[in-house]
Amino acid sequence: MNRRHFLKHSGLLLAASTLPLSLVELAFAKAEDNFSFAYISDAHIQQIKGTQFVRNWDKGLMRAVAEANLLDPKPDFIMFGGDLAQLGKPEEIDHGLEILSALHQKPRFVLGEHDFYLDMGEYWAKKVSEHHYSFDHKGVHFIVLNSILTHDEWSNKWSSPQERMAMMAGLDNPLGSPFMVGEAQRNWLKADLDKVDKKTPVVVFSHSPLQKIYKGWNFWTDDAEQVQALLKPFNKVTVIYGHVHQIQYNQIGNISFHSVMATAWPWPYPSTYAQAEQFLPKLTVEMNRADPFFERDATGWQLIDIANGNTAVHYSLPENKPRTVAFNPKTKRPEDSAYQQQRDLPQSHY
Repeated sequence: MNRRHFLKHSGLLLAASTLPLSLVELAFAKAEDNFSFAYISDAHIQQIKGTQFVRNWDKGLMRAVAEANLLDPKPDFIMFGGDLAQLGKPEEIDHGLEILSALHQKPRFVLGEHDFYLDMGEYWAKKVSEHHYSFDHKGVHFIVLNSILTHDEWSNKWSSPQERMAMMAGLDNPLGSPFMVGEAQRNWLKADLDKVDKKTPVVVFSHSPLQKIYKGWNFWTDDAEQVQALLKPFNKVTVIYGHVHQIQYNQIGNISFHSVMATAWPWPYPSTYAQAEQFLPKLTVEMNRADPFFERDATGWQLIDIANGNTAVHYSLPENKPRTVAFNPKTKRPEDSAYQQQRDLPQSHY
């Protein structure tokens, strides 16, 4: 039995676990207009040598694929949110694509920095997807942005592509460079949005958050405010992003921001690591995690409902209580229904 055949028939063996997959549901006034899509992100497939890859990252992505194939009813489409590879190697991207080929539906893709900085996205564009694009589905306008660009001066100063990739791949590396969407892509975004009615729901997929949270770890997009300004005229906008490997949520004007979980590993929150300036909203209560003896702690999957343009995210976490982050019309901000006022004691250590 070859690998692809095995993956396509292994879903039932893996379905018993709580798996790192996001399911997003868009709900509108008419029930027949509702639909859902699945979201998988941050697999970080890493080559050891030859045909050897880090098994745990492989397994996380395989589990998400198996869960997506077992969804009933089936989602309308599937998104992959970036960082398919760890060091951007063609071997890593190809291996990740092989695992994703077991999906019953062909996915759409967002580009992550780990996929990009080895060859500046050349192999990705050839083998996987455009770097940015848009599409319409059942009355919703979807936009995919490449939010992990940086200045040419930084990109061109390294002695080799491998050194450049290593500098950008490090989470806490002062030699890295902040991400941005960039002027050319913002101009493309403006032209794209000019064709869309302001009452049309808009969903933006980016890899980095289109807001400024914590610069030290690149939970940050330098031109976030300029992108937000282009989205401001629309009645309801949702931004869904990966990259941070943790639960985050925020509301800025008409824009709801929600992160999705990773299939590879969790990151702690910035405040647990260093006393440094960070802008995660004060209303966010940090997820109880991470248990170093449980490799899947703080990975999970989400059901995201968008009713009347306001987002509610239902998180399912392994060996932890489910939690919901929903927009509260009274306070006009997202709130964590389970942990807004108090913490759960289990797994409060790091």
